[in-house]
Amino acid sequence: MLKNRRSCLNPFFEEFALKAILFTDLRNIRFLCGFTGTEGALLIAPGHAWFLCDSRYTVQAAEEVQGSEIRECGAVRIETIAALAEEYALDRIGFEAVHTTVSSFRSLSEKLNSSELIELGAKLDEIRIRKDNAEIILLSDVATLSSQSLAAILPGIKPGVREEEIALALEIEMRHRGADGRAFDFIVASGERGAMPHGVASNKIIQPGDLVTIDFGAVKDGYHSDETVTVACGKPGLQAQEIHSIVRSAHDLAIRAVRPGISCKDLDEVARGYIREKGYGDFFGHGLGHGVGLEIHEMPTLSPRSATLLDEGMVITIEPGIYIPGFGGVRIEDTVVVTGDGCTVLTSADKQLLVL
Repeated sequence: MLKNRRSCLNPFFEEFALKAILFTDLRNIRFLCGFTGTEGALLIAPGHAWFLCDSRYTVQAAEEVQGSEIRECGAVRIETIAALAEEYALDRIGFEAVHTTVSSFRSLSEKLNSSELIELGAKLDEIRIRKDNAEIILLSDVATLSSQSLAAILPGIKPGVREEEIALALEIEMRHRGADGRAFDFIVASGERGAMPHGVASNKIIQPGDLVTIDFGAVKDGYHSDETVTVACGKPGLQAQEIHSIVRSAHDLAIRAVRPGISCKDLDEVARGYIREKGYGDFFGHGLGHGVGLEIHEMPTLSPRSATLLDEGMVITIEPGIYIPGFGGVRIEDTVVVTGDGCTVLTSADKQLLVL
């Protein structure tokens, strides 16, 4: 199955007349051959592929790597790449320019002096933009695990509790349910801190009446989840109720608009336009969402500048928000997979304004 994913490389071989492509980004390596370790390289040519690692990973590679010949390298991996280039006449090799340091490029250039190195930019990462069925199952499973973890710790969210206590309890619950870890540093932003879209959990004590925005996710088997709820600790004020209702409606409108063929900027405008219409346009500063997969932020990007068209199999977040300095904020987020005629929501935490 993993070997079949390599068909997405065909356009690059054709457009740039390449003899091989060298991958060093571990997410792309995992996607293309299955290796989950922390060091390695993958060289792919039409009809052949080589996974390169040192002796620490030879056994692991034998268990995990699919569709590639495993070559154990010494301390200098570039020498093995150069030897393969010479043996198989790989005189035009593409590489991941976005993930390659200047020093690494210089080393490659020195050793591969008989091969031309071709820069392949950020577009190469788009090989992961559409998820296959196996990936969607993994993304669905981790989303369910994450949503259920939040539901389990909701009773502990109350006045007198510190934001960081909530984040810790949520991470522990995820671990108990089988997560490999958290997908990112959880955002737990209460009261006025809710105006910070990336208000990572602090030692602030939650006060009666605070809105609390919780942006959280788990990682399992390499795949990530991403979800946000905003709850109230005690009866919320009228403005808090108003902005929550507006964000919830913008969220729902955008999810109903998801379909193959809609551009990311047009989908962003569905939510942004509604928030603007309600008088809060100046308080929604970030994009509507992003792709999710082997990274927490992947392509596509949903923003006013993104002309990318959604396609079946893309997994994206829908996360509108309103953030008012000196008052607080609301964000509501779900992760969805684009289907043939709309989308399926993978995350499942309650998006109503829960009063705890």
